[in-house]
Amino acid sequence: MTWKPFTEDATATTYLVFLVATTLIAAALSYALVFAGRNAAASVLFDAPGPRGRLRNLLFSVVILDVVLIAAVWLFVAFEKKDQFTSAKWEPFTDSQVWETYLLPGIKGTLVAAALAIVLALLVGMVFGILRLSDHRVMRGFAGTIVEIARSIPVLILMIFLYAVFNEYKMFDSDQRTLAAVVSALTIYNGSVIAEIVRAGIRSLPRGQTEAAVALGMRKNQLMRLVLLPQAITAMLPALVSQMVVALKDTALGYLILYTELVRSGFQMGAALQNTIPALLVVGLIMIFFNSTLTLLATKLEQRLRTQSKKGRAVLAADSVLTDAAPGVDITRK
Repeated sequence: MTWKPFTEDATATTYLVFLVATTLIAAALSYALVFAGRNAAASVLFDAPGPRGRLRNLLFSVVILDVVLIAAVWLFVAFEKKDQFTSAKWEPFTDSQVWETYLLPGIKGTLVAAALAIVLALLVGMVFGILRLSDHRVMRGFAGTIVEIARSIPVLILMIFLYAVFNEYKMFDSDQRTLAAVVSALTIYNGSVIAEIVRAGIRSLPRGQTEAAVALGMRKNQLMRLVLLPQAITAMLPALVSQMVVALKDTALGYLILYTELVRSGFQMGAALQNTIPALLVVGLIMIFFNSTLTLLATKLEQRLRTQSKKGRAVLAADSVLTDAAPGVDITRK
């Protein structure tokens, strides 16, 4: 069975009625969005819009929401004409055997690769972030060079290169080489970004912290271990969680080197059961759930730390680091 809201002999009146309905829905949503904050205090960045401004914003919102709704329905109808919403296409998702064969191994592969890459990237980033603050010019230059080179190489190219090296020199078991290549590439790239986050977190602390520790006779390692790092880790925690989202999403690149992760499992399921579009839609929803959960965690951490932080302690927001900045550019937002 299939549900067809639009048949091939649908009249123009049907589409006109649908357009009117979407316009009314868009107007209602836009009204709620534009006028919900009508009595709110003006922003510190701009004044609250007046009557003309609110009307203009409402009209723009109606037009944009109309376009989005029409595009969504057009996409739905296109899939419907290809019988992508028939019960036969979606019934496999109710079979536990299908989940055990395709989706669960993919979810496991994605989470294992992401977890290993995140842990190793945190260690690598912590080490190189501290080295970039070294008093020794040679050590500081060496760490900076490594970080900039790692940031300049695309993750996919690095992943393919490492996979070829591991195959050539038989560095891992044959069934672990794809995992090793994915984890190594993600560790190198995300470790370089985390190194900059660590450096930014330490530099964000008030200078008086260092001066007071030096006045008390603390050595450099004591200053870093007992004073700066505990505060810096708290300050950069939201940005670190945000970078974890990047690592989780980039595990999908392992599909190109035959690593069993969620996207590859979705394609395999679609090819085997002839339901590629539904399989990829489900995979997309699962990835959105994972990424949204991590993003929500980063936002909650930032709000909590900003509320509980003491005066003078800075907190790096989740978007305070330009993870896609060009190599050689300071990635901390000014």
